[in-house]
Amino acid sequence: MGLLKERLESTGRPAGPIPDAPARKPAMGGVNGRTTSVEDYQVLKTRIHRNLINRLDLTRLDKLHPNVLREEITRIVEDMLTAEVIPLSVAERERVITEVRDELFGLGPLEPLLHDRSISDILVNTFNRVYVERRGKLELTDVLFKDNDHLRQIIDRIVSSVGRRIDESSPMVDARLLDGSRVNAIIPPLALDGPILSIRRFGTISISMDSLVQMGSVSPGIAFLLEGCVKARLNILISGGTGAGKTTLLNILSSFIPSDERIVTIEDSAELRLMQEHVVRLETRPPNIEGKGQITQRDLVRNALRMRPDRIVLGEVRSDEAMDMLQAMNTGHDGSLATIHANTPRDCMTRLETLVSMAGLQISDKAMRHQIASAINVVVQASRLTDGSRKITSLAEVTGMEGDVIAMQEIFTFDRQGVDKDGKVLGQIKPTGIRPRFTDRLKRYGYQLSSSIFDEGSR
Repeated sequence: MGLLKERLESTGRPAGPIPDAPARKPAMGGVNGRTTSVEDYQVLKTRIHRNLINRLDLTRLDKLHPNVLREEITRIVEDMLTAEVIPLSVAERERVITEVRDELFGLGPLEPLLHDRSISDILVNTFNRVYVERRGKLELTDVLFKDNDHLRQIIDRIVSSVGRRIDESSPMVDARLLDGSRVNAIIPPLALDGPILSIRRFGTISISMDSLVQMGSVSPGIAFLLEGCVKARLNILISGGTGAGKTTLLNILSSFIPSDERIVTIEDSAELRLMQEHVVRLETRPPNIEGKGQITQRDLVRNALRMRPDRIVLGEVRSDEAMDMLQAMNTGHDGSLATIHANTPRDCMTRLETLVSMAGLQISDKAMRHQIASAINVVVQASRLTDGSRKITSLAEVTGMEGDVIAMQEIFTFDRQGVDKDGKVLGQIKPTGIRPRFTDRLKRYGYQLSSSIFDEGSR
């Protein structure tokens, strides 16, 4: 964009009046060296965009084929650029045309980031600070919006497309893009510096268990064991922090469910992508503008039990639906899968107790823990390490009750040995030497586990 900057600066003419446009801001040299020339480019693009809106017959847009519409928009923008006194190269003209199209039909400056498959998260901290996560590491980009009002328009476009709203009376919203990416937005007065937007991307290439083994995220022994656990209809809880890969692992484990079983998925924001044909997908609904009509995960779990499911897959256990999930697991709906936020398998049990208590049932702590111990068979701990890599760091079996305490035994654990000169975490996933009690059940389902899988020193 260097030539374009020089030409914008050398014209010596103002950018021209823009209706309702704010006054130009001073130089932004403190942000990645950005200068007023970048703002001048934004002014040029904004003027083209607004003039384009004035020239378009909006009533005809829905009637045109997308390819025809793109050609029409391109022709009009080229005519507008020709009328500008600023000389532009072919590449620069194409960039302006692309960005104007993105403003009109897409998500503006975010469009290039959404098409970059290496990006897993897009984090917009007000209009002039856009971060992305690549390979587990955050980096600041040179993408920016014209101002906070421009960012707010993009947020409104996202949430309105899925029937949600965001305003001063409801300044937070969860939504999703057409590709399934999860979106969270929060605006003033809760966000003090301006609108904040977070987009959790979902890869277009599905990841398999073999891929996790090749990346070193899972050992071959754990991979074989988890496949057997799913097919033997054990209830599995995937524990981990934000961005640890819980949903990815849940998708992979769900792929082992036989295709002749009826699966019901329940999510707060639809993220799961199951490959089986017989899948019923349910999603919660927030309250409307009058505060009515909310459908919670607990409502959906209860309804799912009336839908004759063979398997229930719960995207994330986060509230009182935990009690209904445990009751389902204890009453014939074995083989269920779910994720939960926790740092260790033991913390997972404690958090599950807290969530069950939110249901408001008058039961003793011992009875509650007995419900949990009877329902959950396996806890898989997923973690994101300091180098950005994601690994299964623990696999534990829930063995029952010992007095008033839920008894667990760790089958596999990640032995962390330090970091190398490049900051990469060194270590490997090792068995603890304990043979799980559910091996007999796996054997009845055709999974004969070699004792070497659980020998200390093997992988």
